[in-house]
Amino acid sequence: MIFLQGYPYSRGIGDFLNQLASFGFFSYLLPFLLIFALIFGILNSMKLFGKENKSVNGIIALVIGLMALQFDIVPVFFAEAFPRLGVGLGVILILLILAGFFIDPSKGWIMYVLLGIGVVVALVVLISTAGSLGWQSAFWWRANWPIVAGIVFILIVIGIIVGGSSDKPASPYVLGPFRKD
Repeated sequence: MIFLQGYPYSRGIGDFLNQLASFGFFSYLLPFLLIFALIFGILNSMKLFGKENKSVNGIIALVIGLMALQFDIVPVFFAEAFPRLGVGLGVILILLILAGFFIDPSKGWIMYVLLGIGVVVALVVLISTAGSLGWQSAFWWRANWPIVAGIVFILIVIGIIVGGSSDKPASPYVLGPFRKD
């Protein structure tokens, strides 16, 4: 009887991913492909160099993708940001599932609440990533987030009050207790 555990070529997915990481797959190839695809897509949609000039767009995207990886800023940023983004997306998914159980999704306000939560999660991911990279803006956010949160809360309340009030005059066809004919 042969056990595959001792077989030298039967490795788990963890070993395979570690081998890809040792080849620079996650540090260089995937960030390059992401930057290349984003730049190429943006240039194609803008049609900056004519109708269908994909070769120039491809060369520009290639150069920007390779130059972005010249120093370790992009790979380190991606290595710090995307695990946090995965956790943030997990939190949003849990909230969506719970909202689907208890709240009618056809109500418009729930989408705005979930959008607000998504924005907060995105800000937390970006600020914590900036802090782990040693960027100075993260320290400012950590020191001043209660003030910023209070200002944003006040602005939201003002927006709700202004948006909820109506300047429409009452219809003359509405019969009310104080109507005089």
